[in-house]
Amino acid sequence: MGEFNMEEMSLPAIFEQARKIHSMASDSTIDQETLRKGIEALRLCDDRVSKLGLFSSNESKDDVSTANLKYLLVPCYLGELLEKAVQDERLQVLKKSQDQLKEFISICEALELVPEEEMQYSAREAADTLAVQREKKIARFKRHRAAEAKLQEIKERKERRDRSLRAAALSTPVEAGEEDMQDDDGEEEREAWLTTISLAVCKALDLLDMLKIEEQMLHAVKERQSQEGEGEFSREILDERTKRAESWHQKAANRAPFLRPMQPITCATFAQDVIEGRAKASEVHEHKHQPMIFGPASLVGGRLTSARERMAAQVFQPGYRLPTMSIEEAGLREMEMMNKWQERNMKLMEEANSSWHKDGPRTASDDEEAAEEKARAWDDWKDDNPRGAGNKKLTPCG
Repeated sequence: MGEFNMEEMSLPAIFEQARKIHSMASDSTIDQETLRKGIEALRLCDDRVSKLGLFSSNESKDDVSTANLKYLLVPCYLGELLEKAVQDERLQVLKKSQDQLKEFISICEALELVPEEEMQYSAREAADTLAVQREKKIARFKRHRAAEAKLQEIKERKERRDRSLRAAALSTPVEAGEEDMQDDDGEEEREAWLTTISLAVCKALDLLDMLKIEEQMLHAVKERQSQEGEGEFSREILDERTKRAESWHQKAANRAPFLRPMQPITCATFAQDVIEGRAKASEVHEHKHQPMIFGPASLVGGRLTSARERMAAQVFQPGYRLPTMSIEEAGLREMEMMNKWQERNMKLMEEANSSWHKDGPRTASDDEEAAEEKARAWDDWKDDNPRGAGNKKLTPCG
């Protein structure tokens, strides 16, 4: 954007210039120089609004003129642009942005422009549960969509009226009713600005929630860094590990043309051990299976020097069970099990066949002989045990 002297410009011109920059920042990326000009313009607007005393704490939205409604958006736009500024100290940026957004919300509350539902939520903010927060976000999102739809409707209605006025002006001159049209335009403009302020309230409340979360995270990170004091040390360790890995790959690439091709390694764990120096490729059949370690430990080579590194190494672990043997070993074990199973089946078949040959097949004559032998045995038993011989002691003369 071109250079302009804001000190010599009027308040509406400065606000319009700042509003254009705010629209650019909302729609797409914006360079920091243009952003700085927008922040400077909005601060100048805020200073002039304060000096003119356009808003009072004992007024309502009906007491504010339509021409001054748009200046209510100055602290909101300023807070949004300050949040996008790039500075070394992010916490200061967040604090300045939150102060402007809170000032905008407090002015809207005094003018009764904040919904009653939102006021109730803010009153019990400390006791918010997840369900209440979800309900608050849903209600705010609905108001946001309703405000956008209303602004679009006002825009389309204004465009249709402008087209009809231009068509009427071409056919007949404007005579009576011009004042009524101006009144309609004034009411429509007021409705549009009130809807824009309602939409800005929703956006400001959402941005305030996000800035609070970011501020809490930055405080936690800062506190942790002050407790550990290992930022530079950790960076040196990471650089050293990176150099070690790069040197290993470079040496391996230099040795590759002069080495004999080796047998492929079928175990991923052993391959990791070879890369990190815990084993040699010649020990392919003698290696011990160790769990694969992802993250910092894989670069350290298993030599964890502190509890912090051990905890970091445990974070980046796969979510599945790692293999305990190679595909080659699993195939050999399955072959061994299959051979044992076949040997056992062959042994059982041999035993069954040999017993069948020994016994021989049964014929009808064998069945008759067995029946006659059973009958002879029954006759012999009856001869040895006559009927009633066991009851002699029970008879009176026995």
